Amino acid sequence: MDTRTRDDKARVGHDGMPVVLHRRRSVITYVLLFFALALVLDGVAGERGWITNRRDRRQLEQAQHEVQQMHIQNAVLREEAQRLQRADPATIEDLARRELGFIKPGEKMFIIRDVQKPAR
Repeated sequence: MDTRTRDDKARVGHDGMPVVLHRRRSVITYVLLFFALALVLDGVAGERGWITNRRDRRQLEQAQHEVQQMHIQNAVLREEAQRLQRADPATIEDLARRELGFIKPGEKMFIIRDVQKPAR
């Protein structure tokens, strides 16, 4: 004969384990899932996550490209400064024509302006 009362039978699950343990396991499972999800979200979108690292890597590559362009520009300017220091007449003449708009005696300067088309 079964000595358990009706209330005791109601508290036992279909696998013979008490219902309270099932509830405890499901709560623990949900809590663990929540923390696992929080860790994954932090790894993807957190302060030091994948998205931030990707953005920072793009910014670093862009800055490296800008530095490389500045090195090239610096080399060109350094070469031009050396030519000017040697008093190379062709370099000085080219710079005076380009930057200051100078012309040689007997040359004619033509200034071409863009004319807007009349509206119809």
